[in-house]
Amino acid sequence: MENLSKIIEGILFVAGEGVSFLDIAEKLEIDKSEVAEAVKDLQRQRQENNDGIQVIIYNEKAQLCSNKNFADTISVVLNPIKEKMLTKIVLEVCGIIAYKQPITRLEIENIRGGANCDYAINTLLDNNLIEVVGRKDAVGKPLLFGTTDTFLKKFNISSLKDLPDYEQLLERIKVLHEESDNSLFDFREIPEEEDIAKNMSDEEAEQITEQTETESSTGSHWMQYYLRGLEIGLAVVAGFLLAAFLVFLLWKWIYRRMHHG
Repeated sequence: MENLSKIIEGILFVAGEGVSFLDIAEKLEIDKSEVAEAVKDLQRQRQENNDGIQVIIYNEKAQLCSNKNFADTISVVLNPIKEKMLTKIVLEVCGIIAYKQPITRLEIENIRGGANCDYAINTLLDNNLIEVVGRKDAVGKPLLFGTTDTFLKKFNISSLKDLPDYEQLLERIKVLHEESDNSLFDFREIPEEEDIAKNMSDEEAEQITEQTETESSTGSHWMQYYLRGLEIGLAVVAGFLLAAFLVFLLWKWIYRRMHHG
């Protein structure tokens, strides 16, 4: 197709997010390989010209982005909201999920020697680096976590097949710690959830079940809190209006006494 690279450039600009090669190919009725080649040509041209707008490729998708060489100047002008600092623990959990996905919270904690990882998982979810990809068929139906397209873009990885080894990953995410050990990714054999359940007391199993039920009812709890807050707010407003009305009556009574003796 003539001017395919320019057409794709326009598509990516209007989309404002990643667009898959397959979607473009289907809509333009051309082969996906033609799209991939055109995108790579567009990427190469912009890199050679050091343009302010560049093309990134990840997971067989293409997206426009700003030139990283101008990142400091752009950030000064736009004054973007800074992302939360990803701590070593959060990055450790992120790496475990990337290499072991899909994986449950309990399995992550077993790899980390039993250390709690709730904060790390919540931080990764908030930053859209991981997502819930399902539930494991085990006691309590625990959530399964996996990485997102945002993860691939953030660490400049085209697909999970290109996931670097431990040392390369540390270099890419720029974890600068003078004291470093080889225990960051302790890929010991993960015990199966069923085996864990066998060694679990009835009380522990019941606690896990109750926890799952509690998580599933979080939405309803928030609705109850919302309605309760609304009720309190209406009561406060009503009280304020009543107080204002009483002040008005008092002022009216004083006014009459002053003018009519």
